[in-house]
This record gives sequence, C-alpha cells and structure tokens, in this order.
Amino acid sequence: MGHREDLLAGARKCLYERGYAHTTARDLVAASGTNLASIGYHFGSKEALLTEALISAFDEWGEELVHVARTNAVSGKGALEQMEALWVWMIESFDRLRPLMIANFEAFAQASHSDRLRAQLASYYERSRQAYVEASREFTGVDGAEARAVGSFHLALLDGLMLQWILDPEHAPSGQEMAGAFRSMVELVRRDDTDAPPNG
Repeated sequence: MGHREDLLAGARKCLYERGYAHTTARDLVAASGTNLASIGYHFGSKEALLTEALISAFDEWGEELVHVARTNAVSGKGALEQMEALWVWMIESFDRLRPLMIANFEAFAQASHSDRLRAQLASYYERSRQAYVEASREFTGVDGAEARAVGSFHLALLDGLMLQWILDPEHAPSGQEMAGAFRSMVELVRRDDTDAPPNG
C-alpha cells in the first residue's frame, strides 16, 4: 500500500479506538506508519482524512445493506416484511458500528466549522440518495424525484435511529417497531383517503 492507503487504514483504526474528536495527527502517524507531512499532502488536514476514512467505512456498510435488501427482495416477503427485516439487520449491525456512529456525530459537529468537511459529508449524503434511487429502480421500479425523496426520508430515519441507539439502546425502537410505525402511518393515510369527500 502507498501512504494514502496506509493513512486511511490507520485513520479507520483510530476511529474505532479513539474516536473522531480524540484522534490527533500523531495518533494517525503512529497507526499508519507514515509521517505528518503525508496527511497534509494527501488529505489537506487531519479532519479531512478522518472524514474520508469514516465515509469509506459507511460505504462498506452500505454495500452490505444493499446485499441484504437484494436478498429480501427475492424472499417472497411483502414490502413491509422486507422493510422490517432490513431495519432488524441494521439495528443488529449497530453493535459493531457503535464507534463509527459516534465518530459520525462528532464529524457533524466539526463540519459546522469547516466548509471542506461540510462539503465532504454533503457529497456523501448526495451519493447515498443516488444509491437509493438506483436501488429503488432495481427493487420497486420507483425512479427519479420520488425515489430520491424516499431515500432522503430513510436517511433521516437512519440518522435519528442511530442517535437514539447511541444514547439509550435499551429504549430505542426495534426493527419490528420501525416497521409497525410504517404500517400505522400507511393505515392512517388509507383512512384519510377513504374518509375524504369526493371532489366536485
């Protein structure tokens, strides 16, 4: 591996062991076997390096998520059952992701003081929305603005669930409760549609 790859591997190790906010440039050098100048040369700053390592780790998790979604799609389950299975898998994965989830929220706090970090994270979220559009086209046939809006909705739910789970996993909603909430919302919309007076 070159210095860039060594730095990313070292940064990921630091994220798991020390977190985003408590990792120093010297920690990164020690974990990667490189030097301080390499951080500036390849990434511009310690924060940019840590953010890229964080995004890379979440990209890998996203690939696992798509694999689980594909498996669910061919399982013969209904849409809500598939959603429940996906949320159950996500919540079960939080145990191994906990250090990364905490680092994620630490990065959000840093991004409010750095245009570059904010742009890095915003770009990641936009790529995630696009990935949802691609997945929706594959699994449901939904495309374009509708799929993008649904993807943004799921990202908002995911971040909110991560935060609840970090703070209090015992009382955070389960995958079954998440799917149950969707079911209840769908029923409310159906009831409103049924009760609505006809036009004209």
